[in-house]
Amino acid sequence: MLLSPVASAQTQTTSKANAQGGAELLWLGQAGFRIKSPNGKMILIDPWITGGPKTPPIYKNDLAAIGPIDLLLVTHAHVDHLGDAPALAKMNNTKLYGPADMVTPLVTLGILPADLGHRFNKTGRVTPLLGIKVTAVQAEHSSLLVWKNPATDKMESHPAGEPMGYIIELENGFKIWHMGDTGLFSDMKFIAEHYKPDLVLIPIGGNFTMAPDDAAYALRTWVKPKMVIPMHYNSNPLTKGTLAEFQEAMKGSSIKIIPMTEGQTVQL
Repeated sequence: MLLSPVASAQTQTTSKANAQGGAELLWLGQAGFRIKSPNGKMILIDPWITGGPKTPPIYKNDLAAIGPIDLLLVTHAHVDHLGDAPALAKMNNTKLYGPADMVTPLVTLGILPADLGHRFNKTGRVTPLLGIKVTAVQAEHSSLLVWKNPATDKMESHPAGEPMGYIIELENGFKIWHMGDTGLFSDMKFIAEHYKPDLVLIPIGGNFTMAPDDAAYALRTWVKPKMVIPMHYNSNPLTKGTLAEFQEAMKGSSIKIIPMTEGQTVQL
């Protein structure tokens, strides 16, 4: 399968994607993506929208512009991943799928209605939509929920379980590995060999995640997908990794790099 960039989110060509039997992927910034499945289902991952410095204005200024959401996934509780997920879950009356010990405090603190939270865990698999499978996999990171208590007007920190990545298998069998926030870990090799992802969404910013050279090492040595889209860079001065550094580290590899800009759509 090939990916071809589209100029912007406003120029998505849905009919073309459906005619090809493929899917569309929109980068919202940081680790946030919206995937339109081959059968037209909308999957949203790590939606840091209103607070995201690189979020396209069309979405940043109006959450409803993202459109109806059929499946909402969050990898962990840090604000640049959990972001607007609770608000979008309530807006769309859609369940928020995520780590069990992240969903529980969201519910007990009153941030998310109980009927809109789905708890599962690393190595767990769900079939939330007809023909779509989501498998949680390891991510080497942390997870903490920071919340402003309306009763005290003070910020509080709450443990929020363990972070995860997702293997998302679409109706046509195409598999996307959203790695979430992660550093290097050797079971990346096992995950790749077992699930055989076609496309990997990989963090390259450094500091909180893999830097460009570590991301390239993981891809070249362990994962070896057909295609990769770098993410989790260009939004925070602490994440200094760049696309150019990643491309340099990947020189000579046959893995197809799909560089994206925030608000751009590609077709799978």
